[in-house]
Amino acid sequence: MAATRVIVSAASNTITTSLFRKGPKSLGLCFNYSKKNGFLQKRRLFTCSAIYNPQIQIKEEGQPETLDYRVFFLDNSGKKISPWHDIPLHLGDGAFNFVVEIPKESSAKMEVATDEQLTPIKQDTKKGKLRYYPYNINWNYGLLPQTWEDPSFANAEVDGAFGDNDPVDVVEIGDSRAKIGQVLKVKPLAALAMIDEGELDWKIVAISLDDPRASLVNDVDDVEKHFPGTLTAIRDWFRDYKIPDGKPANNFGLGNKPVNKEYALKVITETNESWAKLVERSIPAGELSLV
Repeated sequence: MAATRVIVSAASNTITTSLFRKGPKSLGLCFNYSKKNGFLQKRRLFTCSAIYNPQIQIKEEGQPETLDYRVFFLDNSGKKISPWHDIPLHLGDGAFNFVVEIPKESSAKMEVATDEQLTPIKQDTKKGKLRYYPYNINWNYGLLPQTWEDPSFANAEVDGAFGDNDPVDVVEIGDSRAKIGQVLKVKPLAALAMIDEGELDWKIVAISLDDPRASLVNDVDDVEKHFPGTLTAIRDWFRDYKIPDGKPANNFGLGNKPVNKEYALKVITETNESWAKLVERSIPAGELSLV
């Protein structure tokens, strides 16, 4: 039996309804109802989680920059949760949760371990050695929870590239340096369709709502106005970062340019729906952890 939560927004014409099914992840669907010509029209928004805007704590195990180091996430009862599956994506009013994996001005390649139970953050490895970027990343970097780039889906709009089997990445351009495991409320501004060795690896450009310039930027053109050169710098950084390791530069679809907020929201919606199919086990998970 489904439980129903109705959230009425400040605008009297809009109602958001969340339906939650009892189950291991208490998943549900969010719909937006808006009045048009006197009638309510329903539009699918995002897959929701029963954990809504939780108070998150982090717990470090092991020593940083070792193979055993893990950053686990705890809810307000002290229970370990998955930052990928249990932290909600959508917060309403255009805000999303963003899980920081790599703080700005650092080079250790930290990432959510999608193949480990409860998906803690760890440092990536290659041939048993810890991985580092060849130079610091200049923005806070991490993921949107409850999203997944489906490796069985070929995106016809981006050269037919298949998803990279990971959550969607976020590049947060605000002034403050975040911490590993910090959960920020952000709003998307643009997106870059990076193609990494044939796989589609979206980069959502966003800004923390706590940043002093957040109110000034609401779409891709605002980024260029208030953060001049930033979008080009992000594209060039991700294009070139593998070159020092002897690999070719990454490519970008959609004309090699950042797309606007509307397109970024489309990407988020589609990858959220793919994640929902994954955790409902209607798509094979392979080695991915669903807990």
